Amino acid sequence: MILEIKDISSGYGRRMVLTGVSLRIERGEFLGIIGPNGSGKTTLLRAISGFLPLVKGHITFEGRGREQITRRELAQKMAVVTQSSDQTPLFSVEEFVVLGRLPYRGNLQFMETTRDVEVAERAMELTGIGHLKKRMMGELSGGERQLVSVARAIAQEPRLLLLDEPTAHLDIGHQVQIMDLLRQLNREHSLTIVMVLHDLPLASLSCERLVLLNQGRVRKIGRPEAVLTRGVIEEVYKISVNIMKTSLKGRPLILPALGKVV
Repeated sequence: MILEIKDISSGYGRRMVLTGVSLRIERGEFLGIIGPNGSGKTTLLRAISGFLPLVKGHITFEGRGREQITRRELAQKMAVVTQSSDQTPLFSVEEFVVLGRLPYRGNLQFMETTRDVEVAERAMELTGIGHLKKRMMGELSGGERQLVSVARAIAQEPRLLLLDEPTAHLDIGHQVQIMDLLRQLNREHSLTIVMVLHDLPLASLSCERLVLLNQGRVRKIGRPEAVLTRGVIEEVYKISVNIMKTSLKGRPLILPALGKVV
């Protein structure tokens, strides 16, 4: 097990968003976090990464309490790709990816090492953006910028990768490219991936296990075919759906029944 979340509550100021959330994430797992708007998906990711303090509960990373791990060590082991990653337009792609090596620099080290450059090069090669490395970040498309953000996260050499809607606002080609890349990282490099997704069909086809949040609580955890049932979806999303079984291990394909609201 790489991460254990025990009965956590968290939010913004006095507004609690998560209440009593518990979850165990196994090493090498590909986990999707789903739920309607306002259910606490992004808040859970921020709580895991340490961006939000816990009001209650405990998070253990690799058997150690998160409070026992320094920010630098956590940044070496856990990488985060958000929807609004800080992508300075005046940086080149190569310079931006090398920033992923910052957690490994000494206190008085201001320049990257040869190893830093080599790791960044491998990350760009793995994500298929090597040909873009001299381009400026401000010149890239949305899909290209998302791939660059993933490359920077890979350059951190993390054991856990957290992503907040990595395919949001992307065309279907870039969606498939990013999801294929994440599956490759998970399968070939044993990288544990926890990802927030709005797209239920994409979550069903991509993730080995799903966590469904509703109103800040865990509604259901399990394999896609166990979580994405008509009854559960209609209860949580308040919409009528049709569900088809696909040839991929019986994964469900969810289709909204247009014009029908529960």
